[in-house]
Amino acid sequence: MSYIDEALERVKAKNASEPEFLQAVEEVLESLRPVIEANEEKYRKEALLERLTEPDRQFKFRVPWVDDNGQVQVNTGYRVQFNNAIGPYKGGLRLHPSVNTGIIKFLGFEQIFKNSLTGLPIGGGKGGADFDPKGKSDREVMAFCQSFMTELCKYIGADVDVPAGDIGTGAREIGYMFGQYKKIKSCYEGVLTGKGLSYGGSLARTEATGYGLLYITEELMKCHGESMEGKTVVISGAGNVAIYATQKAQQMGAKVVTCSDSTGWIYDPNGIDVALLKEVKEVKRARLTEYAAARPDAEYHEGRGVWSVKCDIALPCATQNELHLDDAKLLVANGCKAVCEGANMPTTIDATKYLQENGVWFIGGKAANAGGVATSALEMSQNSERLSWTFEEVDSKLKQIMVNIYHNIDDAAKRYGQEGNYVMGANIAGFEKVAEAMIAQGVV
Repeated sequence: MSYIDEALERVKAKNASEPEFLQAVEEVLESLRPVIEANEEKYRKEALLERLTEPDRQFKFRVPWVDDNGQVQVNTGYRVQFNNAIGPYKGGLRLHPSVNTGIIKFLGFEQIFKNSLTGLPIGGGKGGADFDPKGKSDREVMAFCQSFMTELCKYIGADVDVPAGDIGTGAREIGYMFGQYKKIKSCYEGVLTGKGLSYGGSLARTEATGYGLLYITEELMKCHGESMEGKTVVISGAGNVAIYATQKAQQMGAKVVTCSDSTGWIYDPNGIDVALLKEVKEVKRARLTEYAAARPDAEYHEGRGVWSVKCDIALPCATQNELHLDDAKLLVANGCKAVCEGANMPTTIDATKYLQENGVWFIGGKAANAGGVATSALEMSQNSERLSWTFEEVDSKLKQIMVNIYHNIDDAAKRYGQEGNYVMGANIAGFEKVAEAMIAQGVV
Protein backbone atom coordinates (compact mmCIF):
# COMPACT_ATOMS: atom_id res chain seq x y z
CA MET A 1 0.00 0.00 0.00
CA SER A 2 1.28 3.47 -0.87
CA TYR A 3 2.24 5.92 1.86
CA ILE A 4 -0.70 8.22 0.98
CA ASP A 5 -3.21 5.36 1.24
CA GLU A 6 -1.75 4.30 4.60
CA ALA A 7 -1.96 7.89 5.88
CA LEU A 8 -5.55 8.28 4.66
CA GLU A 9 -6.59 5.05 6.37
CA ARG A 10 -5.11 6.23 9.66
CA VAL A 11 -6.78 9.64 9.42
CA LYS A 12 -10.17 8.07 8.62
CA ALA A 13 -9.89 5.62 11.52
CA LYS A 14 -8.97 8.35 14.02
CA ASN A 15 -11.46 10.98 12.82
CA ALA A 16 -14.46 8.93 11.67
CA SER A 17 -17.00 11.40 13.09
CA GLU A 18 -15.54 14.46 11.31
CA PRO A 19 -16.70 14.32 7.65
CA GLU A 20 -15.60 17.84 6.69
CA PHE A 21 -12.09 17.25 8.01
CA LEU A 22 -11.85 13.89 6.23
CA GLN A 23 -13.06 15.51 3.00
CA ALA A 24 -10.38 18.20 3.23
CA VAL A 25 -7.58 15.73 4.02
CA GLU A 26 -8.59 13.36 1.22
CA GLU A 27 -8.79 16.18 -1.32
CA VAL A 28 -5.33 17.45 -0.38
CA LEU A 29 -3.53 14.12 -0.11
CA GLU A 30 -4.99 12.73 -3.33
CA SER A 31 -3.76 15.78 -5.23
CA LEU A 32 -0.30 15.44 -3.62
CA ARG A 33 0.22 11.90 -4.94
CA PRO A 34 2.85 12.82 -7.56
CA VAL A 35 4.89 14.78 -5.00
CA ILE A 36 4.63 12.16 -2.26
CA GLU A 37 5.38 9.27 -4.61
CA ALA A 38 8.50 11.06 -5.86
CA ASN A 39 9.76 11.32 -2.24
CA GLU A 40 7.95 8.37 -0.65
CA GLU A 41 10.81 6.82 1.31
CA LYS A 42 11.95 10.16 2.74
CA TYR A 43 8.47 11.34 3.72
CA ARG A 44 7.48 7.97 5.22
CA LYS A 45 10.61 7.92 7.39
CA GLU A 46 9.83 11.46 8.56
CA ALA A 47 6.13 10.47 9.15
CA LEU A 48 5.44 13.75 7.37
CA LEU A 49 1.81 13.08 6.49
CA GLU A 50 0.97 11.88 10.00
CA ARG A 51 2.51 15.05 11.44
CA LEU A 52 0.79 17.22 8.84
CA THR A 53 -2.71 15.82 9.46
CA GLU A 54 -2.50 15.84 13.28
CA PRO A 55 -2.95 19.30 14.84
CA ASP A 56 -0.16 20.58 17.09
CA ARG A 57 -2.88 21.09 19.70
CA GLN A 58 -6.60 21.75 19.97
CA PHE A 59 -8.70 23.38 22.67
CA LYS A 60 -12.39 22.99 23.49
CA PHE A 61 -13.87 25.09 26.26
CA ARG A 62 -17.09 26.26 27.92
CA VAL A 63 -18.29 29.81 27.18
CA PRO A 64 -20.92 30.95 29.74
CA TRP A 65 -22.63 34.33 29.30
CA VAL A 66 -25.80 36.14 30.42
CA ASP A 67 -28.52 37.16 27.94
CA ASP A 68 -30.72 40.27 28.14
CA ASN A 69 -33.33 38.39 30.18
CA GLY A 70 -30.78 37.54 32.85
CA GLN A 71 -30.65 33.91 31.72
CA VAL A 72 -27.25 32.22 31.68
CA GLN A 73 -26.41 30.68 28.30
CA VAL A 74 -23.59 28.21 27.59
CA ASN A 75 -21.77 27.76 24.28
CA THR A 76 -18.73 25.72 23.28
CA GLY A 77 -15.55 27.44 22.09
CA TYR A 78 -12.79 25.91 19.97
CA ARG A 79 -9.27 26.68 18.78
CA VAL A 80 -7.14 24.34 16.68
CA GLN A 81 -3.45 25.25 16.28
CA PHE A 82 -2.60 23.06 13.33
CA ASN A 83 0.89 23.86 12.07
CA ASN A 84 3.38 26.65 12.76
CA ALA A 85 6.31 25.46 10.63
CA ILE A 86 6.44 28.72 8.66
CA GLY A 87 5.04 31.22 11.17
CA PRO A 88 2.57 31.90 14.01
CA TYR A 89 -0.78 30.12 13.77
CA LYS A 90 -3.17 32.28 11.75
CA GLY A 91 -6.85 31.71 11.03
CA GLY A 92 -10.29 33.09 11.72
CA LEU A 93 -12.86 32.64 14.46
CA ARG A 94 -16.18 31.31 13.14
CA LEU A 95 -19.33 32.05 15.16
CA HIS A 96 -22.14 29.85 13.82
CA PRO A 97 -24.43 27.14 15.24
CA SER A 98 -22.87 24.56 12.89
CA VAL A 99 -19.40 24.90 14.43
CA ASN A 100 -17.93 21.71 15.85
CA THR A 101 -14.49 20.09 16.19
CA GLY A 102 -14.54 18.57 12.69
CA ILE A 103 -15.40 21.85 10.95
CA ILE A 104 -12.73 23.76 12.87
CA LYS A 105 -10.16 21.07 12.05
CA PHE A 106 -11.09 21.13 8.35
CA LEU A 107 -10.74 24.90 8.25
CA GLY A 108 -7.44 24.83 10.17
CA PHE A 109 -6.00 22.15 7.89
CA GLU A 110 -6.95 24.12 4.77
CA GLN A 111 -5.43 27.24 6.35
CA ILE A 112 -1.95 25.64 6.46
CA PHE A 113 -1.75 25.56 2.66
CA LYS A 114 -3.64 28.77 2.02
CA ASN A 115 -1.32 30.70 4.33
CA SER A 116 1.72 29.09 2.73
CA LEU A 117 0.52 30.19 -0.71
CA THR A 118 0.49 33.86 0.31
CA GLY A 119 4.29 33.78 0.57
CA LEU A 120 4.01 35.37 4.02
CA PRO A 121 5.31 33.85 7.30
CA ILE A 122 2.06 32.53 8.79
CA GLY A 123 1.05 29.04 9.92
CA GLY A 124 -2.37 27.38 9.99
CA GLY A 125 -5.01 27.56 12.70
CA LYS A 126 -8.75 28.11 13.18
CA GLY A 127 -11.28 28.63 15.94
CA GLY A 128 -14.77 29.70 16.86
CA ALA A 129 -17.89 28.71 18.75
CA ASP A 130 -21.41 27.37 18.20
CA PHE A 131 -22.77 30.83 19.11
CA ASP A 132 -25.07 32.64 16.66
CA PRO A 133 -24.69 36.44 16.75
CA LYS A 134 -27.79 36.86 14.55
CA GLY A 135 -30.68 38.31 16.49
CA LYS A 136 -28.54 39.09 19.54
CA SER A 137 -28.24 42.58 21.01
CA ASP A 138 -24.87 44.33 21.08
CA ARG A 139 -24.75 43.75 24.85
CA GLU A 140 -25.33 40.02 24.41
CA VAL A 141 -22.65 39.79 21.72
CA MET A 142 -20.26 41.68 24.00
CA ALA A 143 -21.03 39.34 26.92
CA PHE A 144 -20.33 36.28 24.77
CA CYS A 145 -17.13 37.73 23.21
CA GLN A 146 -15.71 38.72 26.60
CA SER A 147 -16.36 35.27 28.05
CA PHE A 148 -14.94 33.60 24.92
CA MET A 149 -11.74 35.68 25.03
CA THR A 150 -11.30 35.13 28.78
CA GLU A 151 -10.45 31.52 27.94
CA LEU A 152 -8.95 31.93 24.46
CA CYS A 153 -6.42 34.55 25.65
CA LYS A 154 -4.46 31.80 27.44
CA TYR A 155 -3.41 30.28 24.13
CA ILE A 156 -2.82 33.19 21.71
CA GLY A 157 -0.36 36.07 21.21
CA ALA A 158 1.15 38.24 18.48
CA ASP A 159 4.02 35.79 17.92
CA VAL A 160 2.10 32.64 18.88
CA ASP A 161 -1.38 32.57 17.34
CA VAL A 162 -3.19 35.51 15.73
CA PRO A 163 -6.92 34.89 15.17
CA ALA A 164 -9.09 36.93 12.80
CA GLY A 165 -12.71 37.25 11.72
CA ASP A 166 -14.76 34.68 9.82
CA ILE A 167 -18.45 33.86 9.42
CA GLY A 168 -20.29 35.64 12.26
CA THR A 169 -17.18 37.47 13.44
CA GLY A 170 -16.99 40.99 12.09
CA ALA A 171 -15.60 44.30 13.31
CA ARG A 172 -18.00 44.42 16.28
CA GLU A 173 -17.00 41.00 17.58
CA ILE A 174 -13.26 41.56 16.99
CA GLY A 175 -13.50 44.86 18.89
CA TYR A 176 -15.10 43.26 21.94
CA MET A 177 -12.59 40.40 21.90
CA PHE A 178 -9.60 42.73 21.54
CA GLY A 179 -10.80 44.91 24.42
CA GLN A 180 -11.10 41.89 26.69
CA TYR A 181 -7.68 40.52 25.69
CA LYS A 182 -6.07 43.89 26.40
CA LYS A 183 -7.78 44.15 29.79
CA ILE A 184 -6.75 40.65 30.91
CA LYS A 185 -3.19 40.75 29.56
CA SER A 186 -2.50 44.45 30.28
CA CYS A 187 -0.78 44.37 26.91
CA TYR A 188 -1.47 46.21 23.65
CA GLU A 189 -0.31 43.95 20.82
CA GLY A 190 -1.45 42.84 17.38
CA VAL A 191 -3.06 39.65 18.69
CA LEU A 192 -6.13 39.87 16.45
CA THR A 193 -6.56 41.04 12.86
CA GLY A 194 -9.62 42.63 11.35
CA LYS A 195 -9.44 45.34 14.02
CA GLY A 196 -11.03 48.76 13.62
CA LEU A 197 -8.95 51.47 11.93
CA SER A 198 -8.81 53.51 15.15
CA TYR A 199 -6.97 50.77 17.05
CA GLY A 200 -4.53 49.06 14.70
CA GLY A 201 -6.63 47.74 11.86
CA SER A 202 -5.59 47.83 8.24
CA LEU A 203 -7.20 49.71 5.41
CA ALA A 204 -8.51 47.32 2.70
CA ARG A 205 -8.91 44.45 5.21
CA THR A 206 -12.71 44.55 4.91
CA GLU A 207 -12.53 44.31 1.13
CA ALA A 208 -9.57 41.95 0.98
CA THR A 209 -11.10 38.48 0.50
CA GLY A 210 -13.60 39.64 -2.11
CA TYR A 211 -11.11 41.86 -3.91
CA GLY A 212 -8.44 39.15 -3.82
CA LEU A 213 -10.88 36.66 -5.31
CA LEU A 214 -11.42 38.96 -8.27
CA TYR A 215 -7.71 39.72 -8.71
CA ILE A 216 -6.93 36.00 -9.11
CA THR A 217 -10.02 35.47 -11.30
CA GLU A 218 -8.97 38.38 -13.53
CA GLU A 219 -5.45 36.92 -13.87
CA LEU A 220 -6.91 33.50 -14.72
CA MET A 221 -9.08 35.02 -17.44
CA LYS A 222 -6.22 37.15 -18.78
CA CYS A 223 -3.91 34.13 -19.06
CA HIS A 224 -6.60 32.38 -21.10
CA GLY A 225 -7.02 35.31 -23.47
CA GLU A 226 -10.20 36.59 -21.81
CA SER A 227 -11.13 39.65 -19.74
CA MET A 228 -13.69 40.46 -17.05
CA GLU A 229 -15.27 43.17 -19.21
CA GLY A 230 -18.86 42.31 -20.14
CA LYS A 231 -18.90 38.95 -18.36
CA THR A 232 -21.97 37.75 -16.43
CA VAL A 233 -21.07 36.59 -12.93
CA VAL A 234 -23.12 34.63 -10.39
CA ILE A 235 -22.13 34.90 -6.73
CA SER A 236 -23.52 33.07 -3.71
CA GLY A 237 -23.57 34.57 -0.25
CA ALA A 238 -24.36 38.08 0.94
CA GLY A 239 -21.70 38.54 3.58
CA ASN A 240 -18.40 40.36 3.51
CA VAL A 241 -16.77 38.22 0.79
CA ALA A 242 -19.78 38.26 -1.53
CA ILE A 243 -20.38 42.00 -1.15
CA TYR A 244 -16.83 43.06 -2.00
CA ALA A 245 -16.41 40.42 -4.70
CA THR A 246 -19.53 41.91 -6.30
CA GLN A 247 -18.16 45.43 -5.95
CA LYS A 248 -14.77 44.61 -7.49
CA ALA A 249 -16.27 42.49 -10.30
CA GLN A 250 -18.48 45.41 -11.31
CA GLN A 251 -15.52 47.80 -11.14
CA MET A 252 -13.81 45.45 -13.63
CA GLY A 253 -16.73 45.75 -16.04
CA ALA A 254 -18.53 42.50 -15.24
CA LYS A 255 -22.22 42.23 -14.27
CA VAL A 256 -23.04 40.31 -11.08
CA VAL A 257 -26.65 39.12 -11.16
CA THR A 258 -27.09 36.99 -8.00
CA CYS A 259 -26.50 36.84 -4.27
CA SER A 260 -27.92 34.59 -1.56
CA ASP A 261 -28.33 34.06 2.17
CA SER A 262 -29.37 31.14 4.37
CA THR A 263 -33.06 31.38 3.40
CA GLY A 264 -33.06 32.30 -0.30
CA TRP A 265 -31.46 34.05 -3.25
CA ILE A 266 -31.81 37.08 -5.50
CA TYR A 267 -31.66 37.30 -9.29
CA ASP A 268 -31.24 40.92 -10.41
CA PRO A 269 -30.94 41.11 -14.22
CA ASN A 270 -29.76 44.73 -14.01
CA GLY A 271 -26.81 43.81 -11.80
CA ILE A 272 -26.68 43.65 -8.00
CA ASP A 273 -26.93 47.08 -6.34
CA VAL A 274 -23.97 46.91 -3.95
CA ALA A 275 -25.04 49.96 -1.91
CA LEU A 276 -28.48 48.45 -1.32
CA LEU A 277 -27.01 45.04 -0.50
CA LYS A 278 -24.71 46.65 2.09
CA GLU A 279 -27.67 48.54 3.60
CA VAL A 280 -29.74 45.35 3.90
CA LYS A 281 -27.01 43.01 5.19
CA GLU A 282 -24.49 45.23 7.01
CA VAL A 283 -26.71 47.97 8.45
CA LYS A 284 -30.16 46.41 8.88
CA ARG A 285 -28.82 42.83 9.19
CA ALA A 286 -32.00 41.82 7.37
CA ARG A 287 -33.02 39.10 4.90
CA LEU A 288 -32.72 39.45 1.14
CA THR A 289 -36.48 39.86 0.85
CA GLU A 290 -35.83 43.51 1.74
CA TYR A 291 -33.45 43.81 -1.22
CA ALA A 292 -36.12 42.44 -3.57
CA ALA A 293 -38.74 44.77 -2.11
CA ALA A 294 -36.55 47.78 -2.97
CA ARG A 295 -35.68 46.64 -6.54
CA PRO A 296 -38.75 46.10 -8.76
CA ASP A 297 -36.89 44.01 -11.36
CA ALA A 298 -35.16 41.76 -8.82
CA GLU A 299 -36.57 38.28 -8.18
CA TYR A 300 -36.42 36.63 -4.76
CA HIS A 301 -36.46 32.81 -4.58
CA GLU A 302 -36.65 30.63 -1.48
CA GLY A 303 -33.98 27.97 -0.94
CA ARG A 304 -31.05 27.29 -3.28
CA GLY A 305 -30.78 28.10 -6.98
CA VAL A 306 -27.97 30.57 -7.71
CA TRP A 307 -26.10 28.05 -9.89
CA SER A 308 -29.07 27.63 -12.25
CA VAL A 309 -28.53 31.14 -13.67
CA LYS A 310 -26.67 31.32 -16.99
CA CYS A 311 -23.23 32.88 -16.47
CA ASP A 312 -19.63 33.14 -17.65
CA ILE A 313 -18.08 33.01 -14.16
CA ALA A 314 -19.35 31.47 -10.90
CA LEU A 315 -17.96 32.57 -7.53
CA PRO A 316 -19.22 30.55 -4.52
CA CYS A 317 -18.76 32.86 -1.51
CA ALA A 318 -21.08 31.45 1.17
CA THR A 319 -20.02 28.29 3.01
CA GLN A 320 -18.66 24.75 2.68
CA ASN A 321 -20.27 22.21 0.32
CA GLU A 322 -22.79 24.62 -1.19
CA LEU A 323 -22.08 23.76 -4.85
CA HIS A 324 -23.14 20.17 -5.56
CA LEU A 325 -22.73 17.85 -8.57
CA ASP A 326 -26.15 18.81 -9.97
CA ASP A 327 -25.16 22.47 -9.71
CA ALA A 328 -21.89 21.78 -11.54
CA LYS A 329 -23.86 20.10 -14.34
CA LEU A 330 -26.09 23.17 -14.64
CA LEU A 331 -23.08 25.49 -14.81
CA VAL A 332 -21.43 23.38 -17.55
CA ALA A 333 -24.68 23.14 -19.53
CA ASN A 334 -25.06 26.93 -19.32
CA GLY A 335 -21.55 27.57 -20.69
CA CYS A 336 -19.78 28.70 -17.51
CA LYS A 337 -16.06 29.21 -18.20
CA ALA A 338 -14.61 29.62 -14.70
CA VAL A 339 -15.41 28.79 -11.07
CA CYS A 340 -13.27 30.39 -8.35
CA GLU A 341 -14.01 29.76 -4.68
CA GLY A 342 -14.50 32.73 -2.37
CA ALA A 343 -15.53 30.50 0.56
CA ASN A 344 -13.69 27.58 2.19
CA MET A 345 -14.35 24.30 0.32
CA PRO A 346 -17.75 25.40 -1.07
CA THR A 347 -17.60 22.87 -3.94
CA THR A 348 -18.04 19.18 -3.22
CA ILE A 349 -15.34 16.79 -4.49
CA ASP A 350 -17.57 15.22 -7.16
CA ALA A 351 -18.68 18.67 -8.36
CA THR A 352 -15.06 19.82 -8.54
CA LYS A 353 -14.10 16.78 -10.63
CA TYR A 354 -17.06 17.29 -12.97
CA LEU A 355 -16.15 20.93 -13.56
CA GLN A 356 -12.51 20.07 -14.25
CA GLU A 357 -13.39 17.17 -16.55
CA ASN A 358 -15.70 19.40 -18.56
CA GLY A 359 -13.15 22.13 -19.23
CA VAL A 360 -14.20 24.69 -16.63
CA TRP A 361 -11.23 26.61 -15.19
CA PHE A 362 -11.46 25.93 -11.46
CA ILE A 363 -9.45 27.59 -8.67
CA GLY A 364 -10.10 26.30 -5.15
CA GLY A 365 -10.44 28.37 -2.01
CA LYS A 366 -6.91 27.78 -0.74
CA ALA A 367 -5.70 29.99 -3.57
CA ALA A 368 -8.75 32.02 -4.55
CA ASN A 369 -9.81 33.28 -1.13
CA ALA A 370 -6.31 33.77 0.30
CA GLY A 371 -6.66 37.56 -0.02
CA GLY A 372 -8.24 37.86 3.41
CA VAL A 373 -5.51 36.11 5.33
CA ALA A 374 -2.83 37.78 3.18
CA THR A 375 -4.14 41.19 4.21
CA SER A 376 -4.40 40.00 7.81
CA ALA A 377 -0.69 39.22 7.63
CA LEU A 378 -0.12 42.71 6.20
CA GLU A 379 -2.04 44.07 9.22
CA MET A 380 0.32 42.10 11.48
CA SER A 381 3.28 43.73 9.70
CA GLN A 382 1.84 47.21 10.20
CA ASN A 383 1.20 46.48 13.90
CA SER A 384 4.79 45.27 14.35
CA GLU A 385 6.14 48.41 12.68
CA ARG A 386 3.69 50.72 14.49
CA LEU A 387 2.72 52.07 11.06
CA SER A 388 -0.45 52.40 9.01
CA TRP A 389 -0.27 52.03 5.22
CA THR A 390 -2.65 53.74 2.79
CA PHE A 391 -5.52 51.85 1.16
CA GLU A 392 -3.67 52.02 -2.16
CA GLU A 393 -0.49 50.53 -0.64
CA VAL A 394 -2.34 47.60 0.91
CA ASP A 395 -4.51 47.02 -2.16
CA SER A 396 -1.45 47.05 -4.42
CA LYS A 397 0.34 44.49 -2.22
CA LEU A 398 -2.82 42.35 -2.14
CA LYS A 399 -3.15 42.37 -5.93
CA GLN A 400 0.50 41.38 -6.37
CA ILE A 401 0.12 38.53 -3.85
CA MET A 402 -2.94 37.16 -5.69
CA VAL A 403 -1.27 37.42 -9.11
CA ASN A 404 1.78 35.62 -7.69
CA ILE A 405 -0.45 32.89 -6.23
CA TYR A 406 -2.01 32.27 -9.63
CA HIS A 407 1.36 31.89 -11.33
CA ASN A 408 2.77 29.73 -8.50
CA ILE A 409 -0.13 27.26 -8.64
CA ASP A 410 -0.04 27.26 -12.44
CA ASP A 411 3.69 26.51 -12.42
CA ALA A 412 3.34 23.76 -9.79
CA ALA A 413 0.63 22.02 -11.84
CA LYS A 414 2.78 22.21 -14.98
CA ARG A 415 5.85 20.79 -13.17
CA TYR A 416 3.91 17.63 -12.40
CA GLY A 417 2.29 17.28 -15.82
CA GLN A 418 -1.12 18.55 -14.66
CA GLU A 419 -1.42 21.84 -16.57
CA GLY A 420 -4.68 23.59 -15.79
CA ASN A 421 -5.32 21.61 -12.60
CA TYR A 422 -5.21 24.57 -10.22
CA VAL A 423 -6.47 22.53 -7.25
CA MET A 424 -3.48 20.21 -7.51
CA GLY A 425 -1.20 23.16 -8.21
CA ALA A 426 -2.36 25.00 -5.08
CA ASN A 427 -1.97 21.96 -2.84
CA ILE A 428 1.49 21.18 -4.23
CA ALA A 429 2.77 24.76 -4.03
CA GLY A 430 1.44 25.17 -0.47
CA PHE A 431 2.69 21.76 0.67
CA GLU A 432 6.25 22.02 -0.67
CA LYS A 433 7.08 25.09 1.43
CA VAL A 434 5.56 23.65 4.62
CA ALA A 435 7.17 20.21 4.13
CA GLU A 436 10.60 21.76 3.61
CA ALA A 437 10.22 23.82 6.80
CA MET A 438 8.99 20.84 8.84
CA ILE A 439 11.89 18.63 7.79
CA ALA A 440 14.43 21.42 8.38
CA GLN A 441 13.16 21.92 11.96
CA GLY A 442 13.40 18.27 12.98
CA VAL A 443 10.88 16.05 14.72
CA VAL A 444 8.95 18.54 16.84
